[in-house]
Amino acid sequence: MSESKIVICPACASANRVPVEKLGLGGTCGRCHAPLFQAAPLTLTAANFDAHAGRGDLPLLVDFWAEWCGPCRQMAPAFAAAARELEPRMRLGKLDTEAESAIAARYAIRSIPTMILFKGGREVARQSGAMPASAIVGWARGLI
Repeated sequence: MSESKIVICPACASANRVPVEKLGLGGTCGRCHAPLFQAAPLTLTAANFDAHAGRGDLPLLVDFWAEWCGPCRQMAPAFAAAARELEPRMRLGKLDTEAESAIAARYAIRSIPTMILFKGGREVARQSGAMPASAIVGWARGLI
């Protein structure tokens, strides 16, 4: 029997079991048939955050940001480029700290942008400040 990973659907937050050797092939959700990987950061909300951070087997790199934050807007294209490079071994998501202030408070976000890497539902690393795509990718790969 081959090893598999639980991948959370970016559209409906359903858990999907995907054989490790097929992660790079993409695949679709067994429930809603949406693509499991989009090579782009997904929007995290109170409705889907816990599913992606805690139920899936893929590490989740979250960019905590706000619309009014200049460095956050500056880093957005770099974070999107990092998603194209890091998927499917890692999921990337963006959480608007203004819209989801309870989640930002849960993780004691004091400055933005702040990136937190989650594995198995736990925070394993944190980095504050804007970074270029190459630095985001290098930092994330060094942790998984």
